[in-house]
Amino acid sequence: MSEPDRHSGLEAHRQPGRAERPSDGRHPARRARRAGLRLAAACAAALTLFTAAPAGALPAGGNVRPAADATVTAEYPVVMTIDALSPQVVTPNGTVTITGHVTNAGRSAIKGAHVAVRKPVSNKPLDRRSDLAGVAGRSTPSDRDGIELDSPQYALPELNPGQSQTYTLSVAVGDFGFGASGAYELAVDAWGSTADNPRDRALGIARTFLPYNAGDSGAQQTKVATIWPLVHGPVMAAQTAADDQTVSVLRDDSLATEFAPGGRLYELVDTGAKLNGLTWVIDPDLLDTALAMTKPYRVQKPNTEASGKSAKDDNTVPGTGGAAATAWLDKLRAAVAKQGAQVVALPYADPDLASIAHNGSDLAGMTTALSKAATAGRLTVEGRLAVDTRSDVAWPYQGYLDQQIAALAQQAGSGLVLVNGESMPEPDSLNYTPTAVRQIGNGQNAVVADPTVSALFDRDLSGQQAQTDTTQRFLAETFAITHEQPQNQRGLLIMPPRELSAAAAKTLANALQTADGKWISSVKLDAVTQSSPDPKANAGVPAPTDYPTQARSSELPADDLSGTDEIQSDLDTLMRVLTLPQRVRGPFSAAMVRSLSTEWRGEPAAGSTYRAGVKGYLNELTNAVQVPHKNVVTLAGNTGVLQVSVRNDLTQPVTNLKLVLTSAQPNRLRVGKEEELVLPASQSVTLRFNAEARNNGEVAMTAQLWTTGPDSRPYGEPQRFQVKVTSVTNGVLYVFAGGGVLLLLAALRFVRQRRRRGGQPHEDGDQPVGDAPAAGGAAAEEPAPADPEQPPAAGPATDSPEDPAGVRAPDGTGGTDDTAGGGPARTPRGSSPDGRDRTASDEKVGP
Repeated sequence: MSEPDRHSGLEAHRQPGRAERPSDGRHPARRARRAGLRLAAACAAALTLFTAAPAGALPAGGNVRPAADATVTAEYPVVMTIDALSPQVVTPNGTVTITGHVTNAGRSAIKGAHVAVRKPVSNKPLDRRSDLAGVAGRSTPSDRDGIELDSPQYALPELNPGQSQTYTLSVAVGDFGFGASGAYELAVDAWGSTADNPRDRALGIARTFLPYNAGDSGAQQTKVATIWPLVHGPVMAAQTAADDQTVSVLRDDSLATEFAPGGRLYELVDTGAKLNGLTWVIDPDLLDTALAMTKPYRVQKPNTEASGKSAKDDNTVPGTGGAAATAWLDKLRAAVAKQGAQVVALPYADPDLASIAHNGSDLAGMTTALSKAATAGRLTVEGRLAVDTRSDVAWPYQGYLDQQIAALAQQAGSGLVLVNGESMPEPDSLNYTPTAVRQIGNGQNAVVADPTVSALFDRDLSGQQAQTDTTQRFLAETFAITHEQPQNQRGLLIMPPRELSAAAAKTLANALQTADGKWISSVKLDAVTQSSPDPKANAGVPAPTDYPTQARSSELPADDLSGTDEIQSDLDTLMRVLTLPQRVRGPFSAAMVRSLSTEWRGEPAAGSTYRAGVKGYLNELTNAVQVPHKNVVTLAGNTGVLQVSVRNDLTQPVTNLKLVLTSAQPNRLRVGKEEELVLPASQSVTLRFNAEARNNGEVAMTAQLWTTGPDSRPYGEPQRFQVKVTSVTNGVLYVFAGGGVLLLLAALRFVRQRRRRGGQPHEDGDQPVGDAPAAGGAAAEEPAPADPEQPPAAGPATDSPEDPAGVRAPDGTGGTDDTAGGGPARTPRGSSPDGRDRTASDEKVGP
């Protein structure tokens, strides 16, 4: 039995020769019968109000569907949908089948209703895009939707509130009265009455568009370039796990699901592989992550991402996406190698160009980071996919552009910018859609995406009704664009959202395949950019004040950008001292750019956690080379040796460092000059500084590591401790005592001479009284102190872990009260760089 027979016992079929209804949709032959039914309907209305099934119930004869249409009113209580059309483009002498749902979203039962298709008011197509917008903007039934066809019609059973009923109608294309090829409105309405209002009327309507292709247009096909994005939020951490080989660490294992069949990224590749002339826009970081997953990898446990700790078995678990990542990469390589396809490599990790332009343009390292990211992006994509790529393309967040963004993109080497048409709207005087490419100045071009067409795929398309509505609107819009100027071929850019869903991708693919070869031609991005710009199109880049408020509110703040810039500075310092810097440079440089990723716009909390983890891990590596904590060092005497240890907990030697001791009171305690050092892996080195004290007591001392060479800078945090001078040697005391005795004797002699002369002073006050002292006698001067700018030499001594010395306690972690002593003996500085060429990912803190 047919679908109409099952639900109503009535056959939905065409009845040729019946007169069309007047514009109000009513049929004269049925008026008398309906008038007789109104009294019975009115009498039953009160009973219906008490017995009607509540929303959500499932009485016999219907299915419950949600009624969320904001246009539902007491006058129009029905929600209509058009769920599917077959075919989606009709031709003369064909038939179109329409399926959908009717839902009673009101508070009263629907009685004596039926579903029918309306014939368009005019036999002329909707050639202007404004006409399409007008149809899409209607919310209630209108005479502008045309008149109802007498046949076929679908008789509805009585529907209580909340009940829904499917319908199917097959209509001959000839019954629509279409004229020339083009897009036409297709409207389906429900006609009947309700228990609380027995007036026969239109209860609700659904609209879509139906392209009619008679093959008579002769128009030049519009060249359509479609962006097909493959991006994902960064998941690769800066850490790696220790093993025979370097093991990558991911912050989560979400890609294991994404790469598997049914996952978003899998479906994007699978769907895109079936299309012609596609432009793949790929984040290189995603490819690197996928490649890392093809080998054994580990995943950080929840709530450990921001700790910055080294990856170990207790804070990570094995990853599970190896097989899926391998298969996905193979599938992608085959897809991008398809003839006619193009690959655009985004800068590595897709840094947020708009956030940097607005909040970090004064940071010196940002432009450099963007340029490096562009180069790394091209090399990564070409290496992973074995295809030629274009890497001079900038894609700011959601395609919004202003003058600051355009300038930064050009500084970073991007000669082409993908732009949302909302940023560069066309002038009202332009009555057609211009080609997408524009010259925006200084040798820089923009490709402006059509905002209406692109927005169709930036919404929830998981339902069949939404997919059909989007496909038919796409077909109508592109048909209209082609026929605006049929002899003037133009280029169109479709720019879906970065996080294109699998459902939206399939809907877009279906729409492209339906129109391709009829009124559009799918081409790669370069085919559109090589077109001549339209001089009448808008090429003006908006000012920063015109940038959308909503987009600006989600930008990375200046504090996050400056913090990321500091990571680069701290990384440069660490690189100076490592003997195997390649083990750290690559992972941290990539992690720094990942901290700026555009994908954090949708995950701000995850972005903050990621940046904290990168910063914390860099601090852990830097602090692995340090002066252990020290409280007090005792100096017994006026001269001695201060022993200060430096510990290297990294698994590689470090060099290009010097230790500088600074006395807070150099007039009381002074120490030797700084000493350069080399630290073997996982060992300590003790440096010995000659010291000279002039007074007893405590003096504050600071030990600070510095890098050597040009532009020397502090390394790590300073270590402060006290030097306690406990006594002064006898020789020094004898000098002080002898000086005091000489002064006392001179005073007594002066008093004695005055008494002899009656208390009168000498004529010359500067002349000594009495005999001059003999040369070398008791009045000889005290020896001058040593020059404080010429301290004794100092030298390092290498300690083994089993024999700690200096400021370290017996456990190697530092002491609380040591006695300085010994002599200026030197020991070898330690090992030199081994020169091995390692490609391991990064450095770990050793045991």
